[in-house]
Amino acid sequence: MKRPNILLIMSDQHRGDCFGFEGRRVWTPHLDLLAQQGTRFTNCITPNVVCMPARSAILTGMLPLTNGVHDNGIDLDESIAAAGFAGSLSKAGYDTRFIGKAHFSSNHSYANRPTGRCENIPSSHLFSDDWTGPYMGFEQVELMQLGHNYWLPEGSPGGLHYERWYHRDGMGEKKNALYRQRLAPQTHAAQTHNSALPTAWHNSTWVGDRTVAYIAEQGRQQQQAKQKGAEAKPFCAWVSMADPHHPFDAPAPWCWMHRPDEVDIPELRTRDLDKRPWWHRAALENTPGGTPESRKVREEYSRMPQQTDAQLREIIANYYGMISLVDHQVGRILSALDDAGLADNTLVVFTSDHGEFLGDHGLMLKGPMHYEGLLRVGLIMRGPNIAADQQIDQPVSTLDLAATFGDCASTVVPSAVHSKSLYPLLTGAPGAHRDHAYNEWRLGPSRCGVALDLRTVRTRNAKLTFELTSGVGEMYDLRNDPHECANLFDDPQRRGMREELMHRILSRPQDIPTPLNEPVGPA
Repeated sequence: MKRPNILLIMSDQHRGDCFGFEGRRVWTPHLDLLAQQGTRFTNCITPNVVCMPARSAILTGMLPLTNGVHDNGIDLDESIAAAGFAGSLSKAGYDTRFIGKAHFSSNHSYANRPTGRCENIPSSHLFSDDWTGPYMGFEQVELMQLGHNYWLPEGSPGGLHYERWYHRDGMGEKKNALYRQRLAPQTHAAQTHNSALPTAWHNSTWVGDRTVAYIAEQGRQQQQAKQKGAEAKPFCAWVSMADPHHPFDAPAPWCWMHRPDEVDIPELRTRDLDKRPWWHRAALENTPGGTPESRKVREEYSRMPQQTDAQLREIIANYYGMISLVDHQVGRILSALDDAGLADNTLVVFTSDHGEFLGDHGLMLKGPMHYEGLLRVGLIMRGPNIAADQQIDQPVSTLDLAATFGDCASTVVPSAVHSKSLYPLLTGAPGAHRDHAYNEWRLGPSRCGVALDLRTVRTRNAKLTFELTSGVGEMYDLRNDPHECANLFDDPQRRGMREELMHRILSRPQDIPTPLNEPVGPA
């Protein structure tokens, strides 16, 4: 088999159960078809439940505490990034491209000090309109700076490729006014509205447009090489959309695709903090640390009061609309592969950086409560030698993608010291087995007013989260308690289960550097 192209498509804050094939009432026809054409992993988790650590772990194949990005606000070391899958495949002759939201560097910085990174808002004016990389091992990039319209697209001279495109026609303020316009029916839920921003200007559409153009270009180049009898240069592209991350602001007509009275809502949607470890209440009720500016963001943007069932339905309907718009772009991208004649020799992967509580246990958004809605993500793979309509229920992590891509390209990825190729599982190789997947998050007090050191291990049927500083934990029997109602950590009848899972947590390689990297901006 000649070296295949690699196309990683990622959504942001997209729960692992929010697909049509998972049985939820969300319209995802293209992703459903992709799952039928390929293999999906039903027990895939993220290595970290917030953006920057999850994405840095995927790129490097290195756990967050080892690569240094153990929380948001910490920039990924560029030398470590260069040894990740993008830099390694670039050296091996791949054309490498990043399109969309990267978030390997902090957008905001303390005291608004420039960090010199392209993704940093106070620094972006330093990068010219014709700058396209290299960045984090990718030869070329087309980036959006944020993509979440709590912060509207940065105007000139700042912003990156999407923001400059958005404002280039001189109508940026008109677009912003349309975004703020609330279309009927009016919503009453927090951080939720039906946006009048035309879909053509939405960042998900921009990512789709740029990806379709890139695939067409690659198709022409590979066809020209074939006609000359030369070996075609394969590509590796990471395509990253910023939705369905909050605020929940799907544009028309996607905001109307799912009716609030028809969506499914969680079975367990009330808070029961007295039954949970101490940090659950602390994370929800403590005053966030950091500067007054970052504290305001954490209180207004990163926290959401409990919603009524009617409000929750409005949120879920809009969240589903955002997912359907992402799905639409996926369909366009897959069609572009077909049109370019590249589909048969392209490994296509769809996943997300992390999930979303979406009302589970009375919670919204994300935080240091590692329930399944936040921890588990979808992972679909289609390509050469990958079986169609196959489901694999062994516990894996998106951390494993770096080694998988190196395996696919017959290339060593030096940084991928914690990543294991998924190909033995995909092909049913003798002895291929995974007994657990691992997640870690060391966060300072700026997010929720308390510093925590969390480690989570997930097997096929159980999960344990342990807070190292206090020695307190939570453990769930996922087979018999899928909604995670009963914390069994201190149950003497489950001591054997706890010891086994704690052993897996303590088996983490002892390669955490000291001192740990300091944040350059708020988490």
